[in-house]
Amino acid sequence: MAANKKRVPNSLVHEKSPYLLQHAYNPVNWFPWCDEAFEKAKAEDKPIFLSIGYSTCHWCHVMERESFEDEEVAKILNEYFVSIKVDREERPDIDSIYMSVCQALTGHGGWPLTIIMSPDKKPFYAGTYFPKNDRMGLPGLITILKRVIETWAADKDKLIELGDKLINVINQPAGE
Repeated sequence: MAANKKRVPNSLVHEKSPYLLQHAYNPVNWFPWCDEAFEKAKAEDKPIFLSIGYSTCHWCHVMERESFEDEEVAKILNEYFVSIKVDREERPDIDSIYMSVCQALTGHGGWPLTIIMSPDKKPFYAGTYFPKNDRMGLPGLITILKRVIETWAADKDKLIELGDKLINVINQPAGE
């Protein structure tokens, strides 16, 4: 029988949100939305992996079980990204901004909301639920993360430029 592995809390353990507390013992080194997370991303030159959800969201729990409790996914996120978890009920302002991004990029939205962006908050990838591995012709989270890692290393400016273009599209008044 394997020895019991002691669960170590991440930065969410001090939060008040029930949703964030549900993720406080994930092996992903989650941060709440805070300056420290963005400063860390800038200092380490890493993209931000932002996950937005809420405590009664079915697919949020599925993605947590499949990916955020998984050691393989956590290893990738912890090494190559700064990961931020947001409760949409606690921070509807952040949810609204990034839901607009997802809808602009994909034509739809929902939760869990998955955004990948530069440390300067310029989003360049968005979606909702992703399974851990590729399934039914759709890329899985691991595939997506590996593609972002490769592009970030080879052509980070391309991703930042995409983020700038996306922000300009979203900020245009309707009808222009």
